[in-house]
Amino acid sequence: MASLDLIFAALADPTRRAVLERLSDGDATIGELSRPFPISPPAVSHHLKILGVAGLVERTRAGQHIRLRLQPEAFAQVLAWLAARG
Repeated sequence: MASLDLIFAALADPTRRAVLERLSDGDATIGELSRPFPISPPAVSHHLKILGVAGLVERTRAGQHIRLRLQPEAFAQVLAWLAARG
């Protein structure tokens, strides 16, 4: 499981939070996630890599397509940390 530092660093960026919000509606391909953002595909891929390293998203391959989905365990880790302090 990723460290809380990686998770909070990933969540600090508004583009990455928007990607996570989109994924809360369901799995998506990289192309589907890229459409609403006025940034280059390599920049989107960079954001997705950071989210993956933080354990917030998981990649799965279906043929030629890569699909991404939220990883609820990482969010549970954050909630547990917050609950222990509140």
